[in-house]
Amino acid sequence: MMGIYRRSPSVAIKRDASPVTEADLAAETIIIEGLGMLLPGLPVVSEECPQSQIAPPGDAFVLVDPLDGTREFVSGRDEFTINIALIVEGRPVAGAVYAPSLDELWYAGSESFRLSVAPGVQIAADSPVVRVRVRQPLADSFVVLISRSHRDPATEDFLDRLSLKNRRPMGSSLKFCRIAQGDADLYVRLAPTHEWDTAAGDAILSAAGGLVLDPSGVPLRYGKAKSGFLHEGFVALGGFRPSWDWDDVRLSS
Repeated sequence: MMGIYRRSPSVAIKRDASPVTEADLAAETIIIEGLGMLLPGLPVVSEECPQSQIAPPGDAFVLVDPLDGTREFVSGRDEFTINIALIVEGRPVAGAVYAPSLDELWYAGSESFRLSVAPGVQIAADSPVVRVRVRQPLADSFVVLISRSHRDPATEDFLDRLSLKNRRPMGSSLKFCRIAQGDADLYVRLAPTHEWDTAAGDAILSAAGGLVLDPSGVPLRYGKAKSGFLHEGFVALGGFRPSWDWDDVRLSS
């Protein structure tokens, strides 16, 4: 992937108008082969494998986004990730987000952790691992993360109405990870997004003490094959617990 990143990757446009590169496809092949050896027989739903998105995957399956933040990747920005999550009964119970250009890996089961690992370097038993937790925000340091490449009017209107001004653009599922490690407090996206975009980040943020909720205030559910594995929108929270009426979120979505 990093070899492709360092040169200008070839880009194709999919039916949904989103870009795809040779790196997306190469990473997906490697990940699916690896999952087949590690978790034989477990269904895998992956962004670049349309045939995996047809039938309901069952109570346990893996969600894969082989390259989240393709627009950042193509633009030469470092904010792209590889996302893998284990879904059991509609919720992510484990996940990993790897940012190869930043040498950072986050993973979660019952707790969330971050470690530094360069591409091609094997993780060893003595690799430095840091447990991550969300922070309790202060009014004068409240940070909202927003999508760098997927801005939508509903989200902008909602943040405007709440007078949330300290907004930092960022690409990919890094936003979930930055909130999980206490660097930010809130991430709102009220436009539709796919489950593979959020599952791994949801697992990491939730295990770090945060929440990822749909526009009605209920934790996101996964495995919605009939709706094309789509969320209608979501709110990702660190240690912040909002006092707003969730009807305000629904009105914006």
